[in-house]
Amino acid sequence: MFIVDARQNIAYNAHFLNRDYTKWAWEARRREVGFDVPRAMTSLRDNLLGRVGITFASLKVVPEATPNKQKWEQTTYLTQREAYNQAMWQMDYYKRLDDEHTTIKLIRYQSDLDAVIASWADDTEFADHIHGIVASIEGADPILEPKQFEEWLEHGVRVVAPAWYQTEYAAGADFDGELTLLGYELLDVLASYNIILDLSHLSERGYKQALEAYDGVVIASHANPRYFYDAERSLSDDMIHRLADRDGVMGIMVYNRYLRKDWHPTDPKRRVSLSHVADAIDYVCQLTGTTKHVGIGSDIDAGYAYRALPEEVDTSTDLWELKDILLSRGFSLSDVEAILGGNMLRKLRQTLPNG
Repeated sequence: MFIVDARQNIAYNAHFLNRDYTKWAWEARRREVGFDVPRAMTSLRDNLLGRVGITFASLKVVPEATPNKQKWEQTTYLTQREAYNQAMWQMDYYKRLDDEHTTIKLIRYQSDLDAVIASWADDTEFADHIHGIVASIEGADPILEPKQFEEWLEHGVRVVAPAWYQTEYAAGADFDGELTLLGYELLDVLASYNIILDLSHLSERGYKQALEAYDGVVIASHANPRYFYDAERSLSDDMIHRLADRDGVMGIMVYNRYLRKDWHPTDPKRRVSLSHVADAIDYVCQLTGTTKHVGIGSDIDAGYAYRALPEEVDTSTDLWELKDILLSRGFSLSDVEAILGGNMLRKLRQTLPNG
């Protein structure tokens, strides 16, 4: 058993904060003492120690028009070409990690996935575990035009979210918009390559349009139930049902804002715990009547304040504590395995090409 985390922002943090993913999070924290930057929350070593065997790792770029940008988010884009260049730097970062470290594998084909899974077998030593990275475009502006996605495919992208903020392809959750004509064209291209469509960050109208138009595999990599925080970024019960009807999976974030409706940014870290993450997981299971449609999409390293993450969470190592919390609530071992990783693995297995 290992965790599949459907959202970490590895190259994003390398890009904006010059963090080396292969170093411990505490090493980045020590180096950044005195700087006004978010505390490092994840690394290769923290992930391996916490049995995070696979991450869907973002290619995330920030449009200049984004409100409330952080001081450290200095590199933004005005044009799609700028978005392409910045995302390509991040893609190259993932490829360098794959080339230079035997404990990291960029998952592009079924054989790559098999190798990662085999490395986590019960009889393998800790030193032999391999951390898999699935490259995921978050906000599709780096795709210069729909047919240009073939280039990203060749580089190894296997998941695409059309929206983050506002893109040429779709309205983000903060907008009362929908898919554009280019967005529909992009969905056709993605379907032709059997790519996972990530519905996270889409407006509600765009979310429903995408589900109707796309006949391939769908997930919401990092999205929590609206029941716990009523915001456009969250999924309503109807949206969750529609995702489940398509055998989709939603990844629960560990950001406190989406775990407790009365949470405030000034609250102490102890006000939210991993039990609240389990509450969100259980809510999806109760709503859909099964454990098949929920997983983990922690978004743990998205620049949140340290106190905005649950009490037990110091780094991604602590995500493994969810196993015992879920077992204590009466989930079976097989259900816990599905929630922590198996459900997202199922979606990944359905889409990866042979090679």
